[in-house]
Amino acid sequence: MSVEHPRPLPGPSRNPVGSHVPVAGGLSTVGLAYARDLKAETVQVFVANPRGWATPAGNPREDEAFRAACAAESIPAYVHAPYLINFGSHTEATVEKSVASLRHSLRRGREIGALGVVVHTGSATGGRDRSVALKQVREHMLPLLDELTRDDDPYLLLESTAGQGSSLCSRTWDFAPYFEALDAHPKLGVCLDTCHIFAAGHDLAGPGGMHQTLDLLVDTVGAGRLKLIHANDSQDVVGAHKDRHANIGAGHIGEDAFRELMTHPATEGVPLVIETPGGKEGHAGDVERLKKLRDG
Repeated sequence: MSVEHPRPLPGPSRNPVGSHVPVAGGLSTVGLAYARDLKAETVQVFVANPRGWATPAGNPREDEAFRAACAAESIPAYVHAPYLINFGSHTEATVEKSVASLRHSLRRGREIGALGVVVHTGSATGGRDRSVALKQVREHMLPLLDELTRDDDPYLLLESTAGQGSSLCSRTWDFAPYFEALDAHPKLGVCLDTCHIFAAGHDLAGPGGMHQTLDLLVDTVGAGRLKLIHANDSQDVVGAHKDRHANIGAGHIGEDAFRELMTHPATEGVPLVIETPGGKEGHAGDVERLKKLRDG
């Protein structure tokens, strides 16, 4: 006698595709409504003014609605920490504010059910040596990682920059001293921004360039550390050190590289979040374009 098994629910796609979404007016009521309009499968949000130091309390009702909806619809959610954070700063006040700001983002990330909190890797300001700045990163960021002891705490995801100025981390191999400074903490991961890594000098558009770059990243930080991808095309050529995002296929990286991105073993199950121009219409177009590249 055969036993009829229930049909399994559709599993998550290889690479959920979504967008950074606006949340002014409510994480759930505004942010998730925007995401649904885009047919997004993953979301990224701010939980504070990205260009300020304020650490606002959340709205428990919105937090719960957001967390419940993301869980029910299997939508991986992420938080982007404010842009001002720089643990390599020579200014003591900036470092102190960076600690408070990142701690706030990590706490809010847990409260809304986010899987990761993205933070820019910063720069060695004041003409100081990178090694001095990285010691400061260790002194102030490692304790925050050590506070992530709960099962529902998010990962801290390091996002490299486009290589402007005295950047601490822009090429794939720059993650090595950063990870070393933080003892390759188990709650540490990477958010790879395709525009940034291209601007820093990795030619993603060349033959096999995307796979070569991902190989280098895995060689540097190890397997399983890539947790999120910011999928952005670039308005500028490779190595320009300019952080100017373009819509998918409309920049110098091109569609083929994004198709290649979604075939590398390191990106298996890793969500793609766009941060591209054009408002809701542009975002919807880019989400659709990436899904076609993934599924086609």
